[in-house]
Amino acid sequence: QVQLVESGGGLVQPGGSLRLSCVASGTIFNINAMGWYRRAPGKAREWVASIASGGSTNYAESVKGRFTISRDDGKKTVYLQMSSLKPEDTAVYYCNVNMMKVGSWNSDEYWGQGTQVTVSS
Repeated sequence: QVQLVESGGGLVQPGGSLRLSCVASGTIFNINAMGWYRRAPGKAREWVASIASGGSTNYAESVKGRFTISRDDGKKTVYLQMSSLKPEDTAVYYCNVNMMKVGSWNSDEYWGQGTQVTVSS
């Protein structure tokens, strides 16, 4: 089995910062791209940021310059450092990882359970 567990969400005031973490565990052979998505109340899930296995990163325009995605392959972990948070960043944040299990011929997409981020004064 492969599992993704997120942490780091919470309540923060506008202008504040949070760091989300997502740890992959299980019989993992290889991890490819890692990323973060979010779903705000009443809205569709949207892509936030991604990081390739080589380290190149991409960001949604709405978070560019405020959020930083990084990864530690030794720890099988992806991070999302969020700064200058705004009320519109309020959402459930999900990590998404493309990885191959031991014994598998193909890689698959896996999702975490989500962590709530609330930006409010």
